[in-house]
This record gives sequence, C-alpha cells and structure tokens, in this order.
Amino acid sequence: MIIYNVTINIDKDIHEEWLAWMKTEHIPEVMATGYFIENKICKIIGDEDTGINYAIQYTALAFENYEAYKLNHATLLQKKVTDKYPGKFVAFRTLLEVL
Repeated sequence: MIIYNVTINIDKDIHEEWLAWMKTEHIPEVMATGYFIENKICKIIGDEDTGINYAIQYTALAFENYEAYKLNHATLLQKKVTDKYPGKFVAFRTLLEVL
C-alpha cells in the first residue's frame, strides 16, 4: 500500500474555514476519483506561530493507483485549492510505502 501525504501549513485566520472545506468538498473530490481507499486528516502538534499544520493522508492499494491519480486528477484538484486560498498556505507532498 501507498500513502500519499500532503502536509499543509495554513494561515490561522482561515484554518477553520479551510478545514471545513477540505472535509466537505476537496477530500470527497479526491476520493471520488476512485484511486484511494481511505483518507485521514491529522493535525500536527507543535509550534503554531506561523500557522496551523495538517497532514492529509490518502491510502492507495498500489503505486499505480497513485500514478494514475497524479496523471489524471492531481493538477486540477490542487489548482482548486490554490485558487480558493491564494497565498494562505504552503504545502508539500510525500509518498510513503506501507511495509
């Protein structure tokens, strides 16, 4: 299995709105692609001077599922977040292999 992890630092002033939007719109759109079998939202515990930090994790059965998602959907879905919250967050993505 593969975990597609998106770590996000979101401005404090909009993090509650962003989190609600992620739960009701963005994550359901990612899951509707059919490439992932589950997801988790994790709040990262630590210094919050520069914003609130989250890790959004999507689990895929195989690396090929992630690759297909990236090829067919990732750019458009990432653009929706950027367009909705311009300059309000920083994100980086990692892939984890479950052993």
